[in-house]
Amino acid sequence: MLHENNVFPTAPPVLEKAFYPALLEGIRDAVIAVHSSGIITYSNPAATTHFNLSVGTQFEKAFPELKQQLLRTLKDRQNCLNQNIHIGEHHFLVNLYGIHEPGKSAGVLCILENRTEMNQIIHKMLSFQELSIELDTIIDSSYDGLWICDANATVLRINSASERLNNIRAAEVVGRNMTDLVAEGFINQSATLEVIKTKSTATMLQKTSTGRKLMITGSPIFDETGKLVHVVVNERDITEIDSLHEELQHQEAIKNQYRSHMLEMQLAEMESRRIIARSPCMASLLQQAIKVSKVDSTALILGESGAGKELIADLIHKHSNRASQPMIKINCGAIPESLVESELFGYEKGAFTGAQKQGKPGYVELAQDGLLFLDEIAELPLASQVKLLRFLEDGVVCRVGGVKNQKLNVRILAATNRNLKEMVSTGKFRKDLYYRLHVIPLHVPPLRERKECILPLLHHFLHFFAAKIGKSESIHLSKPVTEALLSYPYPGNVRELINICERAVVMSEGEWISLDDLPRDVAEARKSKELSDLMDLSQSSLKDLMGKFERSVLKKASTQYGTQDKIAKALGIDQATVARKLKKYGIVLQSQRGNTAP
Repeated sequence: MLHENNVFPTAPPVLEKAFYPALLEGIRDAVIAVHSSGIITYSNPAATTHFNLSVGTQFEKAFPELKQQLLRTLKDRQNCLNQNIHIGEHHFLVNLYGIHEPGKSAGVLCILENRTEMNQIIHKMLSFQELSIELDTIIDSSYDGLWICDANATVLRINSASERLNNIRAAEVVGRNMTDLVAEGFINQSATLEVIKTKSTATMLQKTSTGRKLMITGSPIFDETGKLVHVVVNERDITEIDSLHEELQHQEAIKNQYRSHMLEMQLAEMESRRIIARSPCMASLLQQAIKVSKVDSTALILGESGAGKELIADLIHKHSNRASQPMIKINCGAIPESLVESELFGYEKGAFTGAQKQGKPGYVELAQDGLLFLDEIAELPLASQVKLLRFLEDGVVCRVGGVKNQKLNVRILAATNRNLKEMVSTGKFRKDLYYRLHVIPLHVPPLRERKECILPLLHHFLHFFAAKIGKSESIHLSKPVTEALLSYPYPGNVRELINICERAVVMSEGEWISLDDLPRDVAEARKSKELSDLMDLSQSSLKDLMGKFERSVLKKASTQYGTQDKIAKALGIDQATVARKLKKYGIVLQSQRGNTAP
């Protein structure tokens, strides 16, 4: 309750309704009559609904924010106008008007105008205004010309770039129709008219009155009902393109020449080291390997047996800053388990029975300042894995039987064809060593996943072995041999391909490699692929598959037997059926080819 100098009596009378015209009942603003005692004596429907008021409620309790304004209006008998208050999430503009009787204040009329909705509208209008200014700025900042027309081809606006490109002022064309502008020679043709005609995007070359060439694209704008409402045309100046085209071609030719020369040098270098990369996956691997070579991080080379893991290690060493230092290669699977530790880390004299009297440095010491390549790392015994892990962590090694630690500067590369993660889960490989080696994994794809490399590899090694055994003539592959070699899956990868090439060169009689010069499983790979292609269910229906199979059988029989009678006898069908099916599949017998009209 308000009580300042006992302004309000404890039992106020209710003001008569004569003070409040009936029109207050219908307005949206909240209108509240307050007795000089601070009691609400009237509230219109808007006030009652919004503030949940009732007659007899203390104004101070309902509106604590307006206590001081109410006291000032009653005490000083002055209206309190344009008061901004926030009640909940709503903003109100409040005006308090004094209601006076002779010699005293009878009460206050309080009007609260909800400005929340108006503020939202004003905010949206300001946002739209800012957006409009921003769009105008963007449109006028575009280097390309922009025209905006309505659905009748009347120009609504153009940007400053269009003024520059067409040597016109916006005032000359805005409000005019594109048909008239074409007729008057401003432009020779209009994308806007084409868009209105076709209701779709239109692109054309346009020549301006100043002789400039523009590539113009008109795009239709539809409303939610699908009705065309605007056409937006983009203009791009291509005048200079013609003059630059010849220069561009010249520069492109020079660039291609340099690129070709660099590629030839790279390929020659790679092929000299038996690294031939024609597939995207192999090219990507080589790029990764060269990146890795520039740092001393531990790298783990993964891939199937014979895929070329050691060649990747050689490449890393060759391109590293340790290239002038030794690269020691160790096959962990080739060292007896009892000797692994002493071979890797060395031993002091008398360390064990049979040890050299003067002791022996290990492979790690021998690789000082260089690179140690641990092939088949998965075969390393668990006991030796512990010591290798320690060396990877601090670079310190102690010989077997020794007490002196040595700090070494050695980079470690490891390789394996096994799944180390699976070995970790089964306890056959240390988890901590796995993660220490797995800093930079390099995956060497199997040969079957880089078929683009097969033919270059074949030609390289065929000529290599021909030169090795002293064959003077060139080596060539017949089409059936090429198909067989490309169809073979090479489970032994590049190592197997090398062996196949050596056998083929040794077994061949002349300059042509025949199917007889290949291993049987390789020679038959083409037939397996043909059958696989024939039975490709994803590409054919049952009827198509049967037709393909029947044609294949007839074609082979025609080659083998030569006449319809022999084919019919071999296949167990009558001669008429053979003749009909040969005609159906367009197969001509060798005996009939000489009688065929030219």
